Amino acid sequence: MIPAKVRSRVLVTGNKGQVALALAALDLPDLEIVALGRPDLDITDRESVERTFSSVRPDIAVNTAAFTDVDKAESELKQAFAVNRDGAANVASAAASMGCPIIHFSTDYVFSGAKPTPYREDDQAGPLGAYGRSKLAGEEAVAAANPAHAILRTAWVYSPFGRNFVKTMLRLAGERDAINVVSDQHGTPTSAAFLATAVAGIARHILADPTSTDWRGIFHVVAGGATDWAGFAEEIFRQSAKRGGPTAAVTPITTAEYKTAAVRPSNSRLDVSRFQTVFGVEPRPWQDDVADCVGTLLGNTDNTMGANL
Repeated sequence: MIPAKVRSRVLVTGNKGQVALALAALDLPDLEIVALGRPDLDITDRESVERTFSSVRPDIAVNTAAFTDVDKAESELKQAFAVNRDGAANVASAAASMGCPIIHFSTDYVFSGAKPTPYREDDQAGPLGAYGRSKLAGEEAVAAANPAHAILRTAWVYSPFGRNFVKTMLRLAGERDAINVVSDQHGTPTSAAFLATAVAGIARHILADPTSTDWRGIFHVVAGGATDWAGFAEEIFRQSAKRGGPTAAVTPITTAEYKTAAVRPSNSRLDVSRFQTVFGVEPRPWQDDVADCVGTLLGNTDNTMGANL
């Protein structure tokens, strides 16, 4: 009798986030996703984290839990650092104590946005606000706590789940004929479904050779291509119109005309060359994943979101 293939167990922190929900939605015969969040797992509570690791006994951990409200971070600095730095350190430390590698999510907001070209992993960080500072501190804490780490910086995440730009635009299009959208901030809309399949592929790569050094360190992981927020909105409405959904005219405005508590980087484009080289992935154009997400939200999709990993 041939023994059944053993599934590797992946502990995902932050079970209500977009990437965690996208991971849980994947059909992965070789990976068992165990996604936990509060009240069962509070990453700011070291004992809660250690109990969870002892109980779940994962083969690999994925930390998606984060304080992600960029503007609130300016006034709730203590909480942002408690989650994004100290909580990340707790997860990385607990994983290290069990000899467990960790995949940790970070952000384009660790950069100032002043560079005119896409950011590489080794470019100088320079966050403009509290959220970016807390996430950069989290990167440093994870690296210090667990040498077996892969830190994934991503940007402009959206999905059919939770609150995000795609859902906001579709909602506003049902209420207004025209919408003002910033056009001088540049980056890459990145589907949580793409990130979920990327994580699955990275996890397989790590588990196949956990002692290798090629997968360790920082990686930039976004979809293919780039745009600005106004261009993102226009593509959402183009895809919605094709499916008979809500649409609106987009009026481009400047960052100065759209006041927020936190300053955003004007350039959030990330160079994914290292990710492509190590993991052998060619991300799909961002427009393709937007089409799939809009199709899902409008009930008309072929369910092809994600990367081929």
